[in-house]
Amino acid sequence: MQIHLLDGTYELFRSYFGAPKRTGPDGQEVGATAGIIASTLSLLQEPAVTHVAAAFDTVIPSYRNDLYPGYKTGEGIEEDLLAQFPLAERALSALGVVVWPMVEFEADDAIATAAARFAPEVEQVVILSPDKDMAQCVVGQQVVTFDRRQGAFRDAAGVREKFGVDPESIPDYLALVGDAADGFPGVPGWGAKSTAAVLGHYGHLENVPLDPARWEVSVRSANRLASALVANMGDALLFRFLALLRTDVPLAESVDDLEWPGAHREPYEELCDDLGLDNLRQRPHRWAAL
Repeated sequence: MQIHLLDGTYELFRSYFGAPKRTGPDGQEVGATAGIIASTLSLLQEPAVTHVAAAFDTVIPSYRNDLYPGYKTGEGIEEDLLAQFPLAERALSALGVVVWPMVEFEADDAIATAAARFAPEVEQVVILSPDKDMAQCVVGQQVVTFDRRQGAFRDAAGVREKFGVDPESIPDYLALVGDAADGFPGVPGWGAKSTAAVLGHYGHLENVPLDPARWEVSVRSANRLASALVANMGDALLFRFLALLRTDVPLAESVDDLEWPGAHREPYEELCDDLGLDNLRQRPHRWAAL
C-alpha cells in the first residue's frame, strides 16, 4: 500500500498559472480551484492512489518569519490567488481528501511529519511535489518524491544524482546555495557545483574543515569558499534551520484515516453550484457512502 501526500500549495499555484481563468457566479476568480479539482480527480482515478492527504499554507507566514525577517511572505502574490486557498481546501475536503491547513507550521512541515510517521506502516510514501526542500524527506525507496508535471519519481539515489548530496544533506545544501523561493540567500560564492562537491563528501556544515588545506575534495577557489563559510557560518546555520522541515506537526490522523472514501456528494455538488463549476459536477468516479 502507498500513501500519497499532496503539496496543496504547489498544486494551487500550478493550477493558477496553468489552468484557464474563470469566474464564479459572484465574480470571484475560481480558475485555480477548478484546476486543482480536475487535477486531484485525475490523481484519484489512479489505482495505486488509495490513501491520500493534502497540506496547504492556509497562512503563508510561519514561525520561520520570526527567526528571519526575509523569509517568504504572501507579499507579491496575486490577491485572486490568495483568495482561492480556502476554496481549494474546501474543494479537496469535499472530494474526500484529508486536508491539513497549516497556520503556525508550513505545508511542507505537515508533509514531512506525515512521511516520517507513516513510512514504517506502508510499502511506500509518495510525496507529490517537485520542490527541492522536499528531497530531504526521501528515504531509500521507502519515501520518494514525484513530480506530476514531469512524471518523474526521485528516490535517494535520484536525489544524489540531482543534487550531488544525500537527502539528509539537503538542508545544508540549501543553506549554502540559498533558496530564492523561501527568501534566504545562502553563503556568498557557494554555488551548486562547489556545494555538491564539499557536502557530497562531508555531509553537514559542521563537518567541513574551516581550513581548506584539510579539505579532502578538490574544489576551485577553495580558499575563498572557506573564508566565506567562516565569515557567514552563523547565517549558514540559521539558513539550515529554516530549510530543515519539521517532523513534529500535530496531525490527528492515522494511516486508516487517509483512506479515500470517495467524494462527498452533497458538499461537493454544493461547492460546484457555488463556484459555477457545472462541468465538474459529475466528474467524481466514486461517491462516499452515506
